[in-house]
Amino acid sequence: MPNYVFAYHGGKRPESPEAGAQHMKNWHAWIDNLGEANVDPGHYLGMSKTVSASGITNDGGSNPLAGFSIVKADTIEGAMELAKTCPHLSLEGTIEVAEVMEM
Repeated sequence: MPNYVFAYHGGKRPESPEAGAQHMKNWHAWIDNLGEANVDPGHYLGMSKTVSASGITNDGGSNPLAGFSIVKADTIEGAMELAKTCPHLSLEGTIEVAEVMEM
């Protein structure tokens, strides 16, 4: 069964400490509900820099990465079904789903 990266983009901050605590409660419940599909619950990320052949930018680009997780699913469609239930979407963020390719 292949692994898939969930790359979290965008999303607004919770409006209050209580809303933040509820979001984290929802996040942990979502991770728990993934069961054996959860390979790595991942991490939130700080401000990124973008390195290209022409130099380095400090703004993270047009759609900066906010975090990532790794899940296991039979197909990319199955992984997308898991992503559709993620609480990151409730913060108006998006989730990019990509298969981890063995090298």
